[in-house]
Amino acid sequence: MYFRRMNRADFIRISLLGGIATTSKFGMNTLLNQLNDWPDLGFEMPVMFVGHGAPNVAAEQNEYTMAWATMAEGMPKPKAILCISAHWLTHGQTNICSATKPETMYDFGGMDPRLYTMKYPAPGDPALADYLQGELKTSSLQLDDQWGFDHGTWCVLYHMFPKADIPVLQMSVDYSKSEAFHYQFGQELAKLRKKGILILASGNIVHNLGQAIFNEHARYEWAEQYDAQAKQWLEQRNDSMFLNRIAQGSLSKLAIPTPDHYYPLLYTLGMKDAKDELLFFNEKVNYGSVSMRSMVYGKL
Repeated sequence: MYFRRMNRADFIRISLLGGIATTSKFGMNTLLNQLNDWPDLGFEMPVMFVGHGAPNVAAEQNEYTMAWATMAEGMPKPKAILCISAHWLTHGQTNICSATKPETMYDFGGMDPRLYTMKYPAPGDPALADYLQGELKTSSLQLDDQWGFDHGTWCVLYHMFPKADIPVLQMSVDYSKSEAFHYQFGQELAKLRKKGILILASGNIVHNLGQAIFNEHARYEWAEQYDAQAKQWLEQRNDSMFLNRIAQGSLSKLAIPTPDHYYPLLYTLGMKDAKDELLFFNEKVNYGSVSMRSMVYGKL
């Protein structure tokens, strides 16, 4: 059920084709500036959507964080990670983090005290951010060296890649755009998969904090029904149902009162390939109204 690891032959072949790192105009050891010069790996990196849930989930090892770690263990080590988090919303433009050393952001309050002692010191990659700004056409990317890793990013990566030795870029979600825009942007990002970049979207399929009950036994029938319906659409590859959430019916109004945590899913759907296998994990609803459902598309 896991992705194949990069074997010794793959590593030697990639090294002979030009290696992984070079010195950029920023004066740092970083990934190749020209994406077209990166050797294709001969396979595509998986695409992931992670239901990150409340920050407290990340404070300790549990069934959710262990599943995140298991997914990382089963795939080749990425050259870089591009995260699309529900917690960085912009309006009228899409930003990409260009900081050399992005800070761990504690963009929450009143959570488990252990969270405030946790850091994720992964490097950024300004050169890659600069290149993507010129390469991607769906949206006019703006470089942002002030944003760090919000909890939609670091709470997940802390458990997936605990060594924090992979360059991480975070990209914002333009909240003013339609579902179709985010889906099409995902389609353009798909070309990064062959270059060894893991693209991780972080949100929640069901996310209604106004209805949340902070009890592990809390249940809402509407939340479980929508989560099950979404799973069925995903299994059917029925992307069209996700491109107009208003037309989905009354359940979606409760499950998705605001689309901030829903939009990252659309990037994942746009990036998948017809041949990709689909694997679900963390198939539970927390607090009655937050779906932890996560998925990975790729060769299993």
